[in-house]
Amino acid sequence: MTMAAGPLQEAEDDDVMSDINVVPLVDIVLVLLIIFMVTTSQIVHQVIQVDLPEAAHGGEVIDRTLALVIDPEGSLWLDGERVLLSDLNSLIPALKIEAEADGGSLQAVIAADRATAHGEVVRLIDTIKGLGVTSFAINIERITEERMRPEDG
Repeated sequence: MTMAAGPLQEAEDDDVMSDINVVPLVDIVLVLLIIFMVTTSQIVHQVIQVDLPEAAHGGEVIDRTLALVIDPEGSLWLDGERVLLSDLNSLIPALKIEAEADGGSLQAVIAADRATAHGEVVRLIDTIKGLGVTSFAINIERITEERMRPEDG
């Protein structure tokens, strides 16, 4: 039994498609987002490589923060730029004045490679405290709970 095409079926074939399919657009945006996330994480990790010591407990960072890094070779970095310890005597007071003008305070986050001598870190802390930065933190990598458990012997 065949049915002849009636006026209703012919009218449907002649309609202009007015729907917009957004699935391909969403697919492209998600791919771009993934590419952005992967490349930015690679850029951040390529700046200065240090092997941070691990700890189970750490706090959050607030106010204007100075990022001080001592790399494995013993070089000092301030906010991504290589500096000498003596350069801090002129840089930190200017940054402290700027932070206080904005109504905040200045704190330092110190990251040192685990191979860095303890004395170098103490000398850095002593220098920044002498320049008026009384709030500072030591950057660490958090230990997962599995790694905190003692191994069964």
